[in-house]
Amino acid sequence: MKNIIYFFQFIVIYTLFLIFKIIGYKNSSNLGFLIGKYIGPIIKSKKKIYKIIDQVEELRNHKNKKKFVENVLGNYGRIFAEYPHLKNFRNNKLEKYIQIEGEEYLKKIKDQNKRAVFISGHFNNFELMAMQIEKAGINLAAIYRPLNNIFLNKIMEKIRINFICKKQIKKGKSGTRKLIECLKDGSSVALMIDQRVTEGLKINFFGKAATTTTIPGRLIKKYGCELIPVYIERYNNLFFKIYISKPINIDQNKTVEEITIYLNSLLEKMILNNPDQWIWTHDRWKK
Repeated sequence: MKNIIYFFQFIVIYTLFLIFKIIGYKNSSNLGFLIGKYIGPIIKSKKKIYKIIDQVEELRNHKNKKKFVENVLGNYGRIFAEYPHLKNFRNNKLEKYIQIEGEEYLKKIKDQNKRAVFISGHFNNFELMAMQIEKAGINLAAIYRPLNNIFLNKIMEKIRINFICKKQIKKGKSGTRKLIECLKDGSSVALMIDQRVTEGLKINFFGKAATTTTIPGRLIKKYGCELIPVYIERYNNLFFKIYISKPINIDQNKTVEEITIYLNSLLEKMILNNPDQWIWTHDRWKK
């Protein structure tokens, strides 16, 4: 029964992807916003999003929560509608929509053949970050979580490998081992550190304990990699600015826990830059 539901979901989404390809990037993104705004609440409860937002003191008294949640869901819709256009972002047909700050740091990593741990979260069209890092000539490996829908997952894996980052590693224990192998072979790695995990350390995130991945901290400490935070901002609805931070050399005397606390603080700052451009449907504190 589950596979039948997944198959119908696949047919609907595949049809929408074809429509998005036909109508072009601009129209797709704007239509996606409307889909997210009006259909999103059917899939993701607004009450759940309000409840999650209320756990963050800085946002608890937001002056217009209704608009905030509409933007969150609308941004989800834009990301969904922009997937069929990732190929054109990759081959530079849509390069006018992307601005990158800090390209010199990527050039330095490439020219000096260094390894780096790039960290970020699910902001806006987050796939563009790994894409642009690899396009800059960085030998990059990225971890991803396969979709539950086996039919859609095949399409998404193809998109990721062909247009985002060639070295795609499935999340999990075997994935972590493969990630380490990539590092040993000289690759840099890209990690999203904003997701809830089953194994990790209880670290404060916006003032509340949240189980947090220790993988970045362990890699940085064991292999002496430079840390590079990356952030993507959407502006004027269709345009993106990617911020590549200056590489940070972490004191090797710091513990994995201390490094992880620091990474969570960096993530909090990223989120508060544009709060409605993060994934508030994900309950980071769920036990």
